[in-house]
Amino acid sequence: MKELNIESTSTSPKVLFDPNSNIFEISGESRPENASVFYKHILDWVKDLEQFFTDSKEPLKTPVEFNFNFEYFNSTSAKFILDFCKKLGQLHAQGKPIAVRWHYEEDDEDMLEVGREMSRMAKFDFEYVEIKI
Repeated sequence: MKELNIESTSTSPKVLFDPNSNIFEISGESRPENASVFYKHILDWVKDLEQFFTDSKEPLKTPVEFNFNFEYFNSTSAKFILDFCKKLGQLHAQGKPIAVRWHYEEDDEDMLEVGREMSRMAKFDFEYVEIKI
C-alpha cells in the first residue's frame, strides 16, 4: 500500500498514511476551499487500501489504526470525513483489521459528539481518546 502525505495549511489538515511506520493520521483544521478536491486524495487512497487487503497473502499482525485528531472541521468537510469513515466501516464489516481512534480535547464535548455520530453513521465502533489540555 502506498504512502499518502499531505502537509497541513491554514485551512486543511495534515494527512499522513504511512504503512512503513504504521501511522495513519488526519489532524488539524479542515475547511479547505474545495473540500471535494482535497478529500478525493484520501478517498482514492482507500481504494489502494482495499486492493492491499485483496492482494495480501497473510493477515496483518496489528490492525490498521486511523487516528482522527481534528481541531475543527466545517460541514462540507464533515461530509467527506463521514464518507471516509463509512469506507473504513465497510472494510471492518468485511473482517479487515481496521480501527479508528477519535481524539478530542477534554472540554470539547461537541467534537466528542461528532465522533460518536460519525461512528454511528459508519456502523463502526470508534475508540475515543481524551486529550488533556
